[in-house]
Amino acid sequence: MSNEAEKPLADRMRPRRLDEFIGQSHVLKPGKPLYEAIASGRLHSMIFWGPPGTGKTTLARLIAGHSNALFLTVSAVLSGVKEIRAAVAEAKKALANGGRTVLFVDEVHRFNKAQQDAFLPHVEDGTVYLIGATTENPSFELNNALLSRARVYLLKPLTEEELLRVIDAALADEQRGLGRLDIDFPLPLRQWFAEAADGDARRLLNLLEISIDLAQEQENGSLLITEAVAKEIQAGGVRRFDKGGEDFYNQISALHKSVRGSAPDAALYWLCRMLDGGCDPLYLARRIARIASEDIGNADPRALQLALNAWDAQERLGSPEGELALAQAVVYLACAPKSNAVYTAYKAAMSDAAQSASLEVPLHMRNAPTKLMRQIDYGKEYRYAHDEPDAYAAGECYFPDTLAGRRYYEPVARGLEIKIAEKLARLHEMDETAQSRR
Repeated sequence: MSNEAEKPLADRMRPRRLDEFIGQSHVLKPGKPLYEAIASGRLHSMIFWGPPGTGKTTLARLIAGHSNALFLTVSAVLSGVKEIRAAVAEAKKALANGGRTVLFVDEVHRFNKAQQDAFLPHVEDGTVYLIGATTENPSFELNNALLSRARVYLLKPLTEEELLRVIDAALADEQRGLGRLDIDFPLPLRQWFAEAADGDARRLLNLLEISIDLAQEQENGSLLITEAVAKEIQAGGVRRFDKGGEDFYNQISALHKSVRGSAPDAALYWLCRMLDGGCDPLYLARRIARIASEDIGNADPRALQLALNAWDAQERLGSPEGELALAQAVVYLACAPKSNAVYTAYKAAMSDAAQSASLEVPLHMRNAPTKLMRQIDYGKEYRYAHDEPDAYAAGECYFPDTLAGRRYYEPVARGLEIKIAEKLARLHEMDETAQSRR
């Protein structure tokens, strides 16, 4: 068996020409900068940002091949400044002989600032054309200096149609794929595999390769991939979900926005997506409690209590029983009346607290447990609310003098806040009446 035949199917089927590449049509159509750069052999430094299995490494190889450039690769997981220097030294030798070098850095986001800075002078003077691959948002993970010298291309997960084309290519290719085998692979199961791959061509080809080993040999010598084989291979698979990474924050954002948008079905879907991906249920419980205060607030105070009850249930019951309480809370929050009035008021009050220095508590609001405190007017002229009409000291100011009259909380006309707004309006009217009499 040749060394080529011993390689994994995903590696053997790596496209060698641009016309073999499947996916990323949004950047690989004629007229698009990336397509034209590859087709013409014009090099520039770039960052490929996208999930696994979308073709980042393959595109880097294609670019180097179309440009007749030396292709060097460095893995940020296994390499450091020493390996960077060695690659740069090799690139300088190529440059001295009139050649160009593409330096491919896999998982470039794993390099620290100093390691990323090590590329800059060699990118600037043309010693190397840097192509970085990352699954993380470059805005957060890469230095601005490096980003300013490279163009970022966003690569998308492959669609089901594109993944089916990947299967067809592997089954038809007799040299690198499975074309020499007589494989019976029904279309419904192909679609099932494409869905399980979750946009990842490498995962898809790995699943296909394993399925061949488990396939049933028929009397005519063909290999039949059955539904039982498909289920065996897909058991335990999870959707794309990187704890602490881009997908993590995108999905929690989708959950939050679905609840805020009063979309219980979508909110429940994103909750289940995160649970299916391995997210800590207690993290979700904490975020659900936050949503209850931020987006529902006093429009329905029961929302926070239900969220806390769900959190408590998750801690007491664990998984998977506790997740049902989280689902109950998410659906209730999505259906509840919405108000961000408390959240908005909190931010405004916090801003004043941070910017107003150390304003003193007015004398009439200070506690006076000692004779000395009373002698210097602590608590003087304080009006005990319960002794006032309607238990309200109309016209009284509880702010420091320089902030008198501030209003942060403006209830919305939804849920319980309708009643709260009516009461506050009545109290404000009493204040104005009392002040006009002074």
